[in-house]
Amino acid sequence: MGTRRQREKQEDLWIAHAELASAPGHPFYQRLNELLEAEAFDEFVESRCAKFYASRYGRPSLTPGIYFRSLLIGYFEGIGAERGIAWRLADSLALRRFVGIGLDEYTPDHSTISRTRRLIDLDTHREVFSWVLGVLADRGLVQGQRIAIDGCRGYVQGHREHRLGFTCCGRARTEPTQAGLHRRHAGGRVAHRS
Repeated sequence: MGTRRQREKQEDLWIAHAELASAPGHPFYQRLNELLEAEAFDEFVESRCAKFYASRYGRPSLTPGIYFRSLLIGYFEGIGAERGIAWRLADSLALRRFVGIGLDEYTPDHSTISRTRRLIDLDTHREVFSWVLGVLADRGLVQGQRIAIDGCRGYVQGHREHRLGFTCCGRARTEPTQAGLHRRHAGGRVAHRS
């Protein structure tokens, strides 16, 4: 019988890059990166963000390509906080590859992501995300009818036993839609379920 003590061994202090175990990566992010590179994403965001960056003063900043790819990770994985995005990026080799950060480089800190978010105006963020979502929709990688839900916790008017609850956290338990409300309210009364 093998024991844990028999399996224990002294780890090497230095490991060559070629000897590191590599995973195939995440297929969605690989495909997304191929599309972004084919559509010249980095050049697009650099041209849109040039007015927010000094050309030669200060320390090197977070490039717009890395910054917006980091926000895309947060968007696609449902991570709203910069700390969560920074942690997820530092933790995943596939996401490091997606963003373009080598194993010998540090991933951006949450404060760097936050500072860059404050630096770039809201219109530029909207323009970049609309462009990316448009490219993804054209290529069939994303589809849907709604991009976001915004509202406060409350209930849709109706019979108290048939209320439709929703929250403002972006995750609706039941989204009220015109068709759904029409089905539930037949002629001003609540329709009975069969």
